[in-house]
Amino acid sequence: MPEWLEPMAATLTQERFGAGGDWVFERKFDGIRLLAYKRGSDIRLYSRNRLPQNLPGVARAIASLPLEDVILDGEVTWDGHSGYHVFDILWMDGQRLTMLPLEERRALLEALPFEEPMRRVELLDDADPWDRARRERWEGVIAKRRGSPYEHRRSRHWLKLKCEFSQEFVVGGFTDPQGARVGLGALLVGYHDGADLVFAGKIGTGFDTKLLLDLRHRLDAIGLENSPFTRAVGLPRVRVHWVSPQIVVQVAFIEWTPNDKLRHPRLIGVRFDKDPRDVVRDHA
Repeated sequence: MPEWLEPMAATLTQERFGAGGDWVFERKFDGIRLLAYKRGSDIRLYSRNRLPQNLPGVARAIASLPLEDVILDGEVTWDGHSGYHVFDILWMDGQRLTMLPLEERRALLEALPFEEPMRRVELLDDADPWDRARRERWEGVIAKRRGSPYEHRRSRHWLKLKCEFSQEFVVGGFTDPQGARVGLGALLVGYHDGADLVFAGKIGTGFDTKLLLDLRHRLDAIGLENSPFTRAVGLPRVRVHWVSPQIVVQVAFIEWTPNDKLRHPRLIGVRFDKDPRDVVRDHA
């Protein structure tokens, strides 16, 4: 039995698709990754970075499994769903299982008698699991490719679909396109806070070619010599064009960073029904 197996990591995606076809879905829990190693009576718990974890209740439940040795992968939480949520099995009774298809590993996991606080992560049977995640305020969902092995790296066999927030922002500038891209590279957006226009980040995804060209035409007509942002940390310094804050866009994003910037923003569309002066940060 190996001393350590590098855990598989999911790839964050902004794709949104439903269940069926090549994919199955699980709930994404908001906790810490926990790998459990059982060698006889020796129980060891590690974080994804191989830091030892002291969780007596989980250790007792692992020790009760009727197996000589096993390696389990999951997430431990302390919220309303407290427990060790196990979603994969990497080793069992002298056999490495990582090359088995996902379905076979899940079948082996289903056969194990779990005791609290251990819980199996169930497959979601919703047609649109991501929509359910938003309704029930989950952190997100994990899409896993049918028939896939367990890879010891960040893999596109597992996709992480996080729930998003959405609000309006005012465009205060843009960057030049690079490579084969046309129109513009990214929009520089912000919001009003009293008399200030506060820079909130760059948006470079969510455009098609028609929208890129249309936005560039409109932005060129409202150009400014200097930045309209009066509070601006982290503005790009090259290939930037400033514009009068007249255009409002709807933006989806995962969260606000500790530096008050948008994390993983994407453009939803242009808002023609919103007065730019009314765009403020939504703290809900």
